[in-house]
Amino acid sequence: MRSSNPIFSRRGFRREGTEDPAARQAPAQPVAVAAGTAAGTPPAGEWTGNPYAAGGDFSPVKDTSAAHTSMTLDDVVVRTAGTLGTVALTAVLSWLLLPVDEAGIGRSYGIAVGAALVAFVLSLVQTFKRRPTPALILGYAAFEGVFLGVISSATSTYISPGVVVQAVLGTFAVSAGVLIAYRMRWIRVTRRFYGFVLAAATGFLLLMAADLLFSAFGAGHGLGFDSGALGVVFGIAGILLGAAFLALDFKQIEDAVAYGAPREESWLAAFGLTLTLVWIYLEALRVLSLLQGDD
Repeated sequence: MRSSNPIFSRRGFRREGTEDPAARQAPAQPVAVAAGTAAGTPPAGEWTGNPYAAGGDFSPVKDTSAAHTSMTLDDVVVRTAGTLGTVALTAVLSWLLLPVDEAGIGRSYGIAVGAALVAFVLSLVQTFKRRPTPALILGYAAFEGVFLGVISSATSTYISPGVVVQAVLGTFAVSAGVLIAYRMRWIRVTRRFYGFVLAAATGFLLLMAADLLFSAFGAGHGLGFDSGALGVVFGIAGILLGAAFLALDFKQIEDAVAYGAPREESWLAAFGLTLTLVWIYLEALRVLSLLQGDD
């Protein structure tokens, strides 16, 4: 199972017709399906095959009596709470200890940029590791929190007071909406859905890279994605993209629990959810700041 943040690739699922031969011999296990389908039969177009069977990315638990070694939804909840709690704690501390007033704004921004780079490197290392490493994931969360704390403080101080609370509430609202839509099966995570989201993420990131390049070479606001109506539209697209990846996260967690993935996989689930929620928060912060800045 791999993180599903828009920046990174995914590894956990094997699509129908591509699973390892050994995986086909693994004992069939029930999966959560939409209403109206036969028990144990995924809806048309959804992934099949056990990605945790022998020959897959992870071997199944051999001692079937040790049920506690398999990943559960409670494991995901606990580890996600710990990871997001680390982000929130370091964000609050950096907001309080790294003021963005005239005297300390340069130092604060320098620390924020450094923390963002460290968080990015740690996330890359974890992304390319075969096994989850809690220290890397919590380290990423801590440094990401420092970055978010400084950026949020600066935005609230110089651009739009109160926007941070609105962005946090907006992030929770988007997450709750996606969860409800996923549980009600209004969102179906199929191969086509996955391909569309991956293509949209690739295009979005290429546009971001082009915008940064234009800005770096003296084109003012770059392509205009950070200001005006175009910036609002681009930010809303980013939120929708984050919501789509959140649905992929939920699908990944659901299948991992159903297939009896190793318990340590709950750390990767928490890592993926944290990456996606941070993405949604930053895009919400951007959109709300632009909207209030135009008032």
